[in-house]
Amino acid sequence: MTTQSILIVDDEPSILDMLTYNLEKEHFHVLAARDGRQALQLAAEHKPDLIILDLMLPEVDGLEVCRQLRRDGDVPIIMLTARDEEIDRVVGLELGADDYVVKPFSVRELLARVRTVLRRTTAVRTEAPDRLLSGLILLDRSRHEVFCDSQPLQLSALEFNLLETFLQHPGQALSREQLLSQVWGYDYPGDTRTVDSAVKRLRAKLQRALPDGHTPIETIRGVGYRLTQPDSD
Repeated sequence: MTTQSILIVDDEPSILDMLTYNLEKEHFHVLAARDGRQALQLAAEHKPDLIILDLMLPEVDGLEVCRQLRRDGDVPIIMLTARDEEIDRVVGLELGADDYVVKPFSVRELLARVRTVLRRTTAVRTEAPDRLLSGLILLDRSRHEVFCDSQPLQLSALEFNLLETFLQHPGQALSREQLLSQVWGYDYPGDTRTVDSAVKRLRAKLQRALPDGHTPIETIRGVGYRLTQPDSD
């Protein structure tokens, strides 16, 4: 089995050393960067399987790093934030980060989140059908591609899995807790803000891609979200 690689980005040497030691114990290949510019360079050169990204960085801050990474690809990102940086966490999630961990954190918690994100993004799904269709949206599971109105749509791995879940349950109201369980994993220790941010990003991409500018994912107040069916107008 190929060793998975993780890029840690933090300007605190003690955190880099601690995470490197513990991730290598779990048999990950670890890369380390101490500023945002180096992080972008290492990400481009080595294509890591996951990035642990501190938001407070010299050279290029973590939010800009996240923005550039999302513009160029769909590598999973776990943000590290300070306890009083809630607005940065929200912005980071909206930019496309998959998860966040608040400092100070336990290594056990971070490792659990790393495993959950990697399991979600690398899982091979075998259940039929390979293609899911709703109106002008086509999701091809075997090729990991999405098309809107016959045009390719670039989604992160998390957004792909979220859309897949909606397409598997057309017309069904899904609570935030159900989405956390089905998309993020049953042992995911996060909260429903993560769901809201991911749905917001997915909606925006679908809205830009569909010719009528309409998003098929609607909010069910007090419950969660639902994918409307094409004939429900």
